[in-house]
Amino acid sequence: MKKILIMLVLAPMLLFINNKIYAQGEAAVTFLLLAPDSRAGGIGESGAGLADNSAAIFWNPAGIAFLTGSEASITHSNWLPQFGLDDLFYDYLTYRQYVEEISGSVTASITYMNFGEFIRTGEGGPEAIGKFRSFDAALTLGYSTKLHPDWGLGMNFRLIHSRLSDKPTAGEQGSGVATSVSFDIAGMWRPGDLNLPLIGDFSNRLSIGANLSNIGPKIYYIDQDQADPIPTNFRLGFAFRLMEDDYNSLTFTTDFSKLLVDRADSASQRADFYEAIFTAWFDDDFNTEMRDVVTSMGLEYWYGGDDFKFALRTGFFYEDPSYGNRKFVTIGAGIRYDLYGFDFSYITTDLFPDGENHPLSDTLRFTLSIGWGATTPTQGKGFPRGI
Repeated sequence: MKKILIMLVLAPMLLFINNKIYAQGEAAVTFLLLAPDSRAGGIGESGAGLADNSAAIFWNPAGIAFLTGSEASITHSNWLPQFGLDDLFYDYLTYRQYVEEISGSVTASITYMNFGEFIRTGEGGPEAIGKFRSFDAALTLGYSTKLHPDWGLGMNFRLIHSRLSDKPTAGEQGSGVATSVSFDIAGMWRPGDLNLPLIGDFSNRLSIGANLSNIGPKIYYIDQDQADPIPTNFRLGFAFRLMEDDYNSLTFTTDFSKLLVDRADSASQRADFYEAIFTAWFDDDFNTEMRDVVTSMGLEYWYGGDDFKFALRTGFFYEDPSYGNRKFVTIGAGIRYDLYGFDFSYITTDLFPDGENHPLSDTLRFTLSIGWGATTPTQGKGFPRGI
């Protein structure tokens, strides 16, 4: 009975999170891959190259190495709105603080995915014998620092807790509750002086970042023989400041991401994470592996001065039809007034032939933030440089 309950809880996640791997049930706690914030959500869910606010804890913690001051934010989203489930929602809290004594920033985030309330039934029939709530949650702690004026390094440690049920059912082992850990390591190159012959001056206009996230052991709810890998993911991102003056800036971003888990049919045969990080690149031929890469891109425009500014955003997300077939357009906006900020983003799939009534369509994210003493991309020229 418990397996049925687990499938009911996981179904909304497994059907619409990227990659055919999830449809086969080969990765667990897939909430760790959800784009958590409104700003990156408005630019097609591309943030590994931009990574210049506290949400970089998710996208690329190395980007925080170029920031000073402090920042906190909270994001809320009702997930898969087409299902009409009010208790299926996602919350994300972040905090970063530059500490001069350690020449870097300490960071933290809390991720919470609520699946709602479920009715427990027994093996003897459909009669209800109780209720329970299901959720996934993660606490992330990190550190970011500069290795060089142009190079940043970021590292995260994460505690993961997943509660799909509340107690054992019949003769099964395990309670439907699982806990594990993971870590991330990321780098960022943000050159302050880069003049390329025949191309132009890219000084403080280009940013390239890479993030290897969710590196950690398998997680299990029943027993170790049924353990699934957590969604180890590699993300490579680029950001380029196309235009900037005293009141305007326009930035282009693009990300490429690939899931790095073993695709063996049997859970007991799947390689551990430290092997799958390498072998997942060569499970299939080169063309197939490249089709497994998810592409996202976006544009962000800012207008305003030091005290007040607003942003307009748009983006595009693409996944190969054989590997999940998610395609959607995003739009978003944001304002900054003094220390305070508000952002929202919106997903639509209606522009595509198979996108009508897609569960991701009409997804809204809302983010409130406050930053003090912080360096941001809309203050001064180019990307933030920190100290």
